[in-house]
Amino acid sequence: MNYLAHAYLSFGQEEVLVGNFIADFVKGKMLLNYPRAITEGILLHREIDRFTDTYPLVRAGQSYLRPNFGHYSTVITDIFFDYFLGKNWDKFSDQPLEDFIESTFLILEKNSKYFPESFAKMFYWMRKDNWLLQYGTLEGIQMSLTGLSKRTRFDSKMEVAHLALIEREAEFEVIFFAFFKDLETFAKVKLTEIKAQHNGH
Repeated sequence: MNYLAHAYLSFGQEEVLVGNFIADFVKGKMLLNYPRAITEGILLHREIDRFTDTYPLVRAGQSYLRPNFGHYSTVITDIFFDYFLGKNWDKFSDQPLEDFIESTFLILEKNSKYFPESFAKMFYWMRKDNWLLQYGTLEGIQMSLTGLSKRTRFDSKMEVAHLALIEREAEFEVIFFAFFKDLETFAKVKLTEIKAQHNGH
């Protein structure tokens, strides 16, 4: 999943949110450097990604993208799901999306001492250009995918992936709603399990 979803799936817990955001930049023994609650967020992020990558409906959506985008299909569907989450935000939260995003950025800034250097550089642009809000529009999705395309080592064609979303938006939206409900339930249970394991040590 992408950043807006990871923020939402932190369930209002600040340290979990921080871990959820920095997780992809924490490698190997780096995990030992963080407070327990941030570590729980990192572990939750990994479980969310594992659940997403193996979910049959998600894999079906990726199979449509794979002929044109290869292994980048997983990145593209993650961003598509943030689009549908942002677009349908009022179905998931009573808090206005803009307020949720601002609160998310403030929490992250408050905990910036925990940022790996590579995440800190990316976060500057995430905050400056308000990526989380952009994800909820087709224009924002196009900008995000184009930015990712410029950073890939190979020709990913992600700069045109928004056209696949336009072509199959209704189908991807059905996948999103069916999948995200299961993901939210899974993430709540998994976070409880992770916390229980940590409290047992």
